[in-house]
Formats: sequence, structure tokens, C-alpha cells
Amino acid sequence: MKRHGFTIIELVIVVAIMSVIAAIAIPRITAARGKAQTAAMKSDLRNLVTHEESAFADSLKYTTTLVNYAVTSGNRMPAITLTPDGWSASLTDARGTQLCAVYVGSTPLAPATKEGVPMCGPVATTTIPGP
Repeated sequence: MKRHGFTIIELVIVVAIMSVIAAIAIPRITAARGKAQTAAMKSDLRNLVTHEESAFADSLKYTTTLVNYAVTSGNRMPAITLTPDGWSASLTDARGTQLCAVYVGSTPLAPATKEGVPMCGPVATTTIPGP
């Protein structure tokens, strides 16, 4: 007797194997996407350092006006604060889960701890105490 098609057991086994493979692959893909987003944010801040230093070389002052500066798709524009001896900037991803910061001068901005070096971390959330 010649059989056509697959039995229900064979199909269930294939679906189970595919589920196991998906359970392994999806978290890795998600982690890789998060690392890529963080790398793009750090790159945007490195470009901002170059932009600010160029502005300083031209006019002997830092600026908050970003002319000809763009961030990577999926990132928000940085918030720049001028300090007495430099500047600081931070930006978040579109989901608002990662915060990256950089500073130049003597006023650090968390999570950055070294002047001119972008650092990233999770966005701090505040909890409201219950009654």
C-alpha cells in the first residue's frame, strides 16, 4: 500500500523541533539588535564630539545648535547642555530603554565617566511608592 502525505505524528514532531529552534534563536536575535542599537547611539555621540570640537575650533565656543548633524534612524536627537568649561549630551533610543551620554569638560553626565567617551546604560525608572 502506497502512502501519500505525512502522518499527524510526523507533523507534530516537525512543529516541536521548529519551536525549539525558534526558542533558541529569537532571544539571540533580540540581543544582537539591542547591541547594534547601542553601537549606533555611541557612534552618534562620537560624531557629536567631532561636531562640537569643530564648532569650538571655528568660534572658540561650544554650541547647542546642530547644523548638518543627523542621528542614526531609531535614535532621538541628543539633548546638549553647555557647562562653564565644556558641554554634555545625552540621547535615548526610540523605545526609551537605553540612555547614552558623553561630556567634555569637568562636569560628568551619567552614565559617562570618562571625558569624550560615550557610555550607555538602561534608562533609570522611578517608582512611586504605594499608600
